[in-house]
Amino acid sequence: MMAEHLDFLRLALLEAEKCISTTTAFCVGCVLVARWPDDCSTPVVLATGYSRELPGNTHAEANALAKAQKLSGDELSALFPSLPSVDFESVLAHVDVYTTLEPCSVRTSGLAPCADALIEAKIKRCFIGVGEPNDFVNCEGAMKLKNAGIEVVWIDGLKEECLRAARRGH
Repeated sequence: MMAEHLDFLRLALLEAEKCISTTTAFCVGCVLVARWPDDCSTPVVLATGYSRELPGNTHAEANALAKAQKLSGDELSALFPSLPSVDFESVLAHVDVYTTLEPCSVRTSGLAPCADALIEAKIKRCFIGVGEPNDFVNCEGAMKLKNAGIEVVWIDGLKEECLRAARRGH
């Protein structure tokens, strides 16, 4: 199972590479994976995202969620063909988030933090490659997620790669 988690985190790293780097923000990648209707189900990539992918100084996790929310009923049914009916809220309850950097808990731009968006979406678990360094703010995203009842898993093995990706352009 750990190899699978590393594979999804590597996919998130590929997303982070798509970021346009800037000296004032991190480059982060995110992958939303659903194991539905239960944890034994084959994992399905629901959406991916990276920092500044969508207009408005957007972050990776928020972008992945926004893209997933735009999936039509037909697209969701195609992702889960063995199920008679699929609704987005039910899928979200089985979503694992793989993110290269700890979801933000504070935004200097005034936009909603990613940790809040993940909590609101009621995702199941968050797999994190590396904690957010204190370059810009003191991040407490993992603690916010845990306090909201979301399982947080720190993935060992790609910490340096995730940190290097985050700080690209600094």
